[in-house]
Amino acid sequence: MTKLSLAQMSEAARALQAPMFADLAGDVAVSFEFFPPKTEAMEQTLWSSIEALEPMAPRFVSVTYGAGGSTRERTHNTVARIARDTSLTAAAHLTCVEASRADIDEVADAYWQAGVRHIVALRGDPPTAGATFEARPDGYASAADLVAGLKKRHDFELSVAAYPETHPEAASPQSDLDNLKRKLDAGASRAITQFFFEPDVFFRFRDAAAAAGIDAEIVPGILPVSNFAQTVRMAATCGTAIPGWLGRLFEGLEDKAGARQLIAATIAAEMCRRLYAGGVREFHFYTLNRAELSYAICHLLGLRPAAGATIEKAA
Repeated sequence: MTKLSLAQMSEAARALQAPMFADLAGDVAVSFEFFPPKTEAMEQTLWSSIEALEPMAPRFVSVTYGAGGSTRERTHNTVARIARDTSLTAAAHLTCVEASRADIDEVADAYWQAGVRHIVALRGDPPTAGATFEARPDGYASAADLVAGLKKRHDFELSVAAYPETHPEAASPQSDLDNLKRKLDAGASRAITQFFFEPDVFFRFRDAAAAAGIDAEIVPGILPVSNFAQTVRMAATCGTAIPGWLGRLFEGLEDKAGARQLIAATIAAEMCRRLYAGGVREFHFYTLNRAELSYAICHLLGLRPAAGATIEKAA
């Protein structure tokens, strides 16, 4: 009889257990992030993705805002159409960059008139990569100031950003947490994290936030990686660490899109399952305007289409 090593016995025990995603209760809440399309083809992809994900009954779907307000009109049009033509709750991103308070008030008023009641309030990045943010004398100096200003303008529901691996411009992890607390104390109801790739990153951040007196909802932001090179570029701008094992899993798959999709879903779903085991029940997916990966992960987490949930087409 072959004697198994301890490592082999451990692996055999895992193999004999129920599948990691077996019989999950589906007791999770999700939200999805999209960006405004630049072309007609991208617009068709976006609306196909929204249609595919709508039956998952997300708490909200958000639409990003380009650096310096460069996508202001496209963001507004996309958010307004979601609010008008679907059953979804639309949330608009809004930033402080290169805008006066009057400019932001005008945008906020337009959203309110369009029926949008949820804003993701962000300081925002300068339009020039590598530049330092400088507030306009007549603008908002920070995301906390933006939150306070929006809350005074209308009774918006407000979400803000959080950085589990610390904002690249923060003096220290503690100063970054202090800034997050200021945003929440100013009137935001939740924080959505930047993407990360290891569950312990989120758990450590959640514990540190609690120790700092933050008791608001902190939602992990999940980025399914289908294009590794693109992910590396995105991570460099926001201080997200890329584990070595992640790069090795995507080696040699540059021209194999299908394989990349399968691996991306596997990695992201496994992390979500570990977050679930740690008590997480809310997830925010950075979809990059594609539905397949986010839909698959939601399905693995036990979510099923809400009965009768279909997108309503405008007349």
